[in-house]
Amino acid sequence: MPPKTAYQLYDFDGGITPYDSLLQAAQNADIVLFGELHNDPIAHWLQYELTRDVIAHKKQEVVLGAEMFEADNQVLLDEYFAGLISEKKFEEEARLWPNYKTDYKRLVLLAKEYGLPFIATNIPRRYANTMYKQGEKALEACSPEAKQWMAPLPLDVDLSLPSYQSMLNMMGGHEAGPDAANFPKAQAIKDATMAKFIMKNWNTGKTFIHYNGAFHSNNREGIVWYLQKANPDLKILTISTVLQGNVNELMAENKGIADFIIVVNENMTNTH
Repeated sequence: MPPKTAYQLYDFDGGITPYDSLLQAAQNADIVLFGELHNDPIAHWLQYELTRDVIAHKKQEVVLGAEMFEADNQVLLDEYFAGLISEKKFEEEARLWPNYKTDYKRLVLLAKEYGLPFIATNIPRRYANTMYKQGEKALEACSPEAKQWMAPLPLDVDLSLPSYQSMLNMMGGHEAGPDAANFPKAQAIKDATMAKFIMKNWNTGKTFIHYNGAFHSNNREGIVWYLQKANPDLKILTISTVLQGNVNELMAENKGIADFIIVVNENMTNTH
């Protein structure tokens, strides 16, 4: 009976690589985009371990942030960290994801323990939904106060990028009419907003570790595209998480999707 291997770590070219290589690369990066599968316990465990190890090396030169927190909730995070509101009140009011307590709370507490910033990077979901349902013109009508929580408008987006193109094709392509573009644009405004708040809170010498769904950074598209437009010289490290029946060889379709690829056994228990 072969050993029951829960996961294996691979490099960009598909070679098995040790955790120490990932850690060294993360310590040397300006931005680390940790692409997860939202319900995968291995990804969440490695997020915590990698973050803790980077903090041990870089001390206060680390910033954390996540897709799972909407930008207009930054004040709640800051008040919670400052002791102005209780953990209970923070968790009641911050529109947290259902799996916050199992998957993200430890990361928040880690930042709080070490006195590090934790940045809410995502566009409030109500505005992403407006983009999807009504298009960009509806967002243009939002107040200046609302617009501070989203990427600048008009949205700079390249719908020819494969990730957005696949979404457009799901809606029937360009033949489906101009509203079909609202679907990939709703994704793009999330990517652009996350990049906006990453850049706003990163400074030279810092390492910003960002937790997001793998789709937002795979193939150096999504968030990466916007970060590189903001600063082409950024050292951006991407991590992705995939499921495979056999973790001992990286499938061809998963090669090159990130600098490091976490291959998890497809029978792994989900967190929710």
